[in-house]
Amino acid sequence: MNDVIQISGSNWQLFLRKISQEMNVYVPVKDNAYIDYKHLNPDGPEPEYNQPLPVTPLKLFFLPVKENVVINRKFHNKNLIIGVPSCDLKGLDLLDEIYLDEKFPDLKYRENRDNTILIGTDCHNVLENCHCTTYGVNPFPDANSDLTLVALNGELIITVKTSKGKELIGQYIKDFPVAEPGVELLDLAEARRSATREKLIHQNCHLPDYATSGELISRSEEEIWVKYARTCVSCGACASICPTCTCFLLIDRPDFEKVRQLDACQYPGFARIAAGEDPLHAKSARFRNRYMCKYVWKPEKFKALSCTGCGRCIDCCIGNISKNKLLAELAKSS
Repeated sequence: MNDVIQISGSNWQLFLRKISQEMNVYVPVKDNAYIDYKHLNPDGPEPEYNQPLPVTPLKLFFLPVKENVVINRKFHNKNLIIGVPSCDLKGLDLLDEIYLDEKFPDLKYRENRDNTILIGTDCHNVLENCHCTTYGVNPFPDANSDLTLVALNGELIITVKTSKGKELIGQYIKDFPVAEPGVELLDLAEARRSATREKLIHQNCHLPDYATSGELISRSEEEIWVKYARTCVSCGACASICPTCTCFLLIDRPDFEKVRQLDACQYPGFARIAAGEDPLHAKSARFRNRYMCKYVWKPEKFKALSCTGCGRCIDCCIGNISKNKLLAELAKSS
């Protein structure tokens, strides 16, 4: 079996139906104006490959909003997640660094990771707030996927990246006609990659890079945080939808059960301690805290990026706050 194969779109759909008999298969589907992961439905809409950006961040497959961390599950469905963009795959670098620490691995996270196969896809389009290349992330998978997928002219190019991906393809693909991709199709895929990357670079030429952003935030004055926090409603959506934010509460239940529930630093009372003291009582302080965490404190402790430039926090903000505008303003005034 070659590491790169070409299969028709119709045969790929039959391939996925076969797999879905043994595991959960999630595909990117357009729901109104948005793309999101849905269970494979043969009678439903066609998957939208190579389109940014699923609303649901990849982290929620591994760190659910609420999860009992002491129940020993005897059965765990395997998941196949298709259409994962590069920004979400890059976010796994940080999650793995935190939750798969050699001394203190998180067993639930590891179980969820081990039972999941990831198929990453190139982005052939760019959304208004996408800025992955600003932080050195390509708009196509180059890490953390088991397979990659590119859909062009009714054909799919599938590239095997890991032994887990090779096992999946080897187990199921033998009943379907496949071939080596032609030079023209490979050249077209490479041209699409270059075009998307250049568009992102041009679109975000005014934004500072990751390291510079941290320096600007560290030197910033209070005024800019008061200004941008003015319309914040403390809903926590920015942290909840972020592929790398993972703060959580550990809730005790009877019979020594413990439930991990995702938390957000934008919630009032997030930093409240004994006697009601709260160093982040002011909304502007909570707002600045999130930027400090992503661009200053996380880089001091971890090697991985804490922001991969997906732009979801801007897309979902009820207060219409743009992280990119804030960073561009800091850069302009420095």
